[in-house]
Amino acid sequence: MKIAVASTDETNLSAHFGRSGCFLVFTIEDGKIVAQQTRQNTAAHHASDHGQHEAHSPDPPHPHADIVEALADCQVVLCAGIGWRAAQELQTAGIRPVAVAWTGSLKALVEAFLSGTIPPQTPFCRSHQ
Repeated sequence: MKIAVASTDETNLSAHFGRSGCFLVFTIEDGKIVAQQTRQNTAAHHASDHGQHEAHSPDPPHPHADIVEALADCQVVLCAGIGWRAAQELQTAGIRPVAVAWTGSLKALVEAFLSGTIPPQTPFCRSHQ
């Protein structure tokens, strides 16, 4: 099993899936982390668009296909927030988006998720596509 964590800088949880600078991908075997790798968010145009605009029209297309493709081997994505379109695209690809409130290490976040001690938040943010 693989769990991706949206991160701003390989240390902190990203506030929003599409704006993340990278994803830490943890490989899980027998309920334990056995490997970790970093994958850059190559959808830089998507991340920078959000950073420059406070409000969005509800209808412009935001392609998340590059991000979903980069995480295709993951079963779960942990983030602090995610737009409803991105969440739908992940779900269609068989990836479960989970929004969480977290301030500790990302490895500890994955361990807490695996142990079931992290209550998920509502992952859909209507203000972002």
